[in-house]
Amino acid sequence: MSSEPTGTSGFAGRYAAALFELAEDSGAIDAVADDLANLQELIETVDELVYLIRSPQFSRDEQGRAMDAVLDAVGISDLTHRFIGVVVANRRLFALTGMIQAYRALLARHRGEVSAEVTSAAVLSEAQLAAVADALKQVTGVNVVLTASVDPAIIGGLIVQVGSRMVDSSLRTKLDRLELAMRGAA
Repeated sequence: MSSEPTGTSGFAGRYAAALFELAEDSGAIDAVADDLANLQELIETVDELVYLIRSPQFSRDEQGRAMDAVLDAVGISDLTHRFIGVVVANRRLFALTGMIQAYRALLARHRGEVSAEVTSAAVLSEAQLAAVADALKQVTGVNVVLTASVDPAIIGGLIVQVGSRMVDSSLRTKLDRLELAMRGAA
């Protein structure tokens, strides 16, 4: 795959493109997406898994055995399991979250959707997420798939990123701007 028609870049993007192509050939695009979503959720909630993925202290074999156990425990499909095995064998496990994000972007493009990241100070309800998705759909003209995260440091409001565009309406940013304005007036 010398030219990258998918628009991905870097080795995480190339790995994701290869997985997407295999999933498409196998008719398992959605199954792989579900596997990766489950894996991403584990990475976000299990500190030991993050340590395993990021630490260079573990040998390839140790990482492989540990990841096999994790993947077996959560019921990851064979294709995704083999893909993770290749990632481990190539010592690229540290970039797994980037590969997952790149796969999601490929899936969204395949479906004619746009991915957006929404950061809030507190967990948003399904109705609130739907309202944000509807507002973004009106602006972009395409369906929007949201990835929500929580960052209490923003105090209130939202930070929404769609592609390279970001709208930061967080209370933290507004307070920072007010502080800068007040310093300038003094």
